[in-house]
Amino acid sequence: MEIPSTFSVSDSISFEDAIELTQSLLAEVEQRRVSEPELESIITALVQSENGARGFFVTYLTSDRDLADHPSTAVIQALQSSPQIVTELLVKNLAMSTAMILTHLHNQNPEMAKSSERVQRRTQQIVQMIQLPEISTRLQQLQASAQTGDGEYAGFLSRWKYDAEQRQSIAQQVKQSLDRLTQE
Repeated sequence: MEIPSTFSVSDSISFEDAIELTQSLLAEVEQRRVSEPELESIITALVQSENGARGFFVTYLTSDRDLADHPSTAVIQALQSSPQIVTELLVKNLAMSTAMILTHLHNQNPEMAKSSERVQRRTQQIVQMIQLPEISTRLQQLQASAQTGDGEYAGFLSRWKYDAEQRQSIAQQVKQSLDRLTQE
């Protein structure tokens, strides 16, 4: 299927352009102007690059639109087309949104905490729906790094300066996600 020219995705799309394209795409989807096959094709093209995938996720997961609360089959299939990039970003989004809930609560900003909770919930839902074999491995690595300060995600957690409380919360959320994955 050909991507509608309105939503042309270059191989070298910038993060900013990916955000803008995803915002336009979601508006069109909400107006029912994009078919499911077109949606899948556009998102598939976006998630083939890290910038495209990052731009998609930052827009999709934070969107005020309800459609992000109920990912369609087209969205899930598109995300499955790029397992390495998508898995890595989902795992990091789960960690970041979890840590930010605590940051916003400590800063007495309940509205921002709710926004981070929404991102966390949406990320967890996609993790469950996407059924990628890599996701469990990456979640286990994140959990280990959050608990020990060592391992695959130690640099990521240190770079964002997550404190002990945030790391504990991340480890708990990851455990919940892993428990849900093993129940299926």
